[in-house]
Amino acid sequence: MARKPDITLAQLRYFVEAASCLSMTQAATSLLVAQSAVSSAVAQLESQVGAQLFIRMRSKGLALTPAGQQLLGDARAVLGTLDEALDAARGMDEQVRGTIRIAFFVTLAPFLLADVMALLAERHPGLDVDVIEVDADEAREALRSGRAEMAVSWDFAFGEEMRREIVTTVPPHVVLPAGHPLSARRRVPLRELAHDKMILLDLPHSREYFLDVMRGAGVEPVVRHRSYGYETVRSLVAKGYGYAILNQQPRHDSTYDGRAVVTRPISDEVPGLPLVVATLRSVRATARVRAVADAVRVVANAVPGARPHPGT
Repeated sequence: MARKPDITLAQLRYFVEAASCLSMTQAATSLLVAQSAVSSAVAQLESQVGAQLFIRMRSKGLALTPAGQQLLGDARAVLGTLDEALDAARGMDEQVRGTIRIAFFVTLAPFLLADVMALLAERHPGLDVDVIEVDADEAREALRSGRAEMAVSWDFAFGEEMRREIVTTVPPHVVLPAGHPLSARRRVPLRELAHDKMILLDLPHSREYFLDVMRGAGVEPVVRHRSYGYETVRSLVAKGYGYAILNQQPRHDSTYDGRAVVTRPISDEVPGLPLVVATLRSVRATARVRAVADAVRVVANAVPGARPHPGT
């Protein structure tokens, strides 16, 4: 029988931190140990596993190999389960402690993140939250690689390997320049925008959703400008370059440059976007994941226009 690898918890913890930072130096700083201790632990782990876990790039830090990506998700799950077991043994299983890394969709973060973190600080002061802002493809890859334990995102292309909980559904609306003829309407029929130019929020999967909203109403949109930035889109609309379709709605109509836009509901029957918390199915949801999901649910369903999902 082949000898099983003699892996220590310290090796796993040092590996997970190095993989999260993609830097031995930053991992050592975070762990309050010497860099040589992290490098040695990772090297020993690679020897025990029999596979290279990192690609060392001189002056550019680390990159996970496929084996490293696979081990990272499993190592997080092992360490998370162990921490919860130890808390239960100490009679502290009702407390949520430790660190959780969240992949947060880039346009959702400005609307939800600060309130989610404030609620978590109130409910779970022992929980530290690290956030990476991502688009839909990056959210999926962050979960697969183990860089994040969970994602807060629109429900775009996660696939069957992901466990998704719909928190709320947010309907789209039209964003118009102040003084646009349709701004006097309470609701805007999309067909009346057929001769206007569109300003497109050009994120993966988001762009297809917005174009499909228009096409579903029988309008082939003419895109004048594309932008990765939510506020850039609003600023271009305010300047009069066209209209936009968006889902999140600020509590004011001002743009960064001091102009204003007008937001109106859409009179057509159009699909809203489900907002989800997502995790890998192969990894058990920890108490930290459940705590963050609860906070996201509370904050997201307080947003104007949100449609709470049954059961939330």
